[in-house]
Amino acid sequence: MKDVKEYAVRCFKDEAQAILDLIPMLDDNFSKAVDLVYNCKGKLIVTGVGKSGHVGEKIAATLASLGTPSFFLNPLDAYHGDLGMIAEGDVVMAISYSGNTDELLRFIPLLIDRKIPIIGVSSNPSSLLGQYSTCHLNIKVDHEADPLNLAPTSSTTTTIAMGDALACALVHLRNFKPNDFAQFHPGGSLGKMLLSTVKNFMVSDNLPIVSKKDKVSDTIIQISKTKQGIAVVIEDEKIVGVVTDGDVRRAMQSKQDSFFHLEVKDIMSTTPKTINENTKLNVAGDMMRKYNIHSLIVVNNDQRFVGIIDSFSCL
Repeated sequence: MKDVKEYAVRCFKDEAQAILDLIPMLDDNFSKAVDLVYNCKGKLIVTGVGKSGHVGEKIAATLASLGTPSFFLNPLDAYHGDLGMIAEGDVVMAISYSGNTDELLRFIPLLIDRKIPIIGVSSNPSSLLGQYSTCHLNIKVDHEADPLNLAPTSSTTTTIAMGDALACALVHLRNFKPNDFAQFHPGGSLGKMLLSTVKNFMVSDNLPIVSKKDKVSDTIIQISKTKQGIAVVIEDEKIVGVVTDGDVRRAMQSKQDSFFHLEVKDIMSTTPKTINENTKLNVAGDMMRKYNIHSLIVVNNDQRFVGIIDSFSCL
């Protein structure tokens, strides 16, 4: 039996080449499309039928997550009341690989009558869609990755790539930042990192606290109270140091004879890294990576010890 991986490799190469072939076809129409969306006072409505519709849904979702108010509208639904979703100030992106999809073309006159700008996306600038579009984006491919050259494969890939290119250009023009992205993704890991504060994820109960005069052997119990592997040394309600499980192990190895007589002050670090409880979680993660440590001591605005945050909480 032939190694089926070679079919995957051929598909990857065909689709990658199809995307690269878009580069020479980029012209002023792309700049016009970006300008239309950038200056749009309303929404971007993406529309298409069949596979073009599925791709259009993805493009609309990508643009929406990157700061462009957009949604997908099936042109068939427009004939049954959904045309009311489109208003003055909106822009429509209409996708049809042939540029002559009947269901889509019947929708176009309604847009022209309402003076709605149209970004046409097809393989044929001379198609009816191309002719009636305010600007046209060419997504032509030499052949589909499908061995039969029938199923939309390379063509859907180029369409997605064109939508992504539009989204990327708008990100740069709008100076869209990770914090902006997180506003649209509060439930994801990025949203967690950029919107949550240390206070939301720190350990604040049953905190491991020791004094400088405590025996190191007894401190092991305190360190084991939490999963952070650390105990905080407090004197007069102030943080004066920390003892980690690593400090204890090193003391056991280097001072075996006197280990059970050692006090916390003999092995503690006097320069612990602290972070305010209201600091964003991503900043805590950056600090731990910078100093190559696994935990940070959390303080409130009065510099009082209120918790511990570890690197696992910042993943």
